[in-house]
Amino acid sequence: MFRKEEKKALTRLAVLSFGWPIGLDRFYDGKNREGILSCLGWALVFVSIMLLSPCHALSHGSDTWSTFGKLNPLVVLPLGLGTYGAILILRKGFRLLRQFETAGD
Repeated sequence: MFRKEEKKALTRLAVLSFGWPIGLDRFYDGKNREGILSCLGWALVFVSIMLLSPCHALSHGSDTWSTFGKLNPLVVLPLGLGTYGAILILRKGFRLLRQFETAGD
């Protein structure tokens, strides 16, 4: 079936695929501090985007549509951090796929 290195790469890839928002890949690797920081970081990004979104003014009783659709300039920071995090996740995923591919050699 699969060799030990292949199983390890597949397991790490599965944990990364399903558990990246809560840092399961970090916890699986034994890096608890990084896992907790990952959880806090992704929570901060998601909450910031929700609070700074253009539709947020309507839910607080704003009676005009003049504020709807205006982009809050502060939303650029969490969007940038989220994009950077997504790039890191994709990079790690491709690294694990390469590890699986070369494990049989």
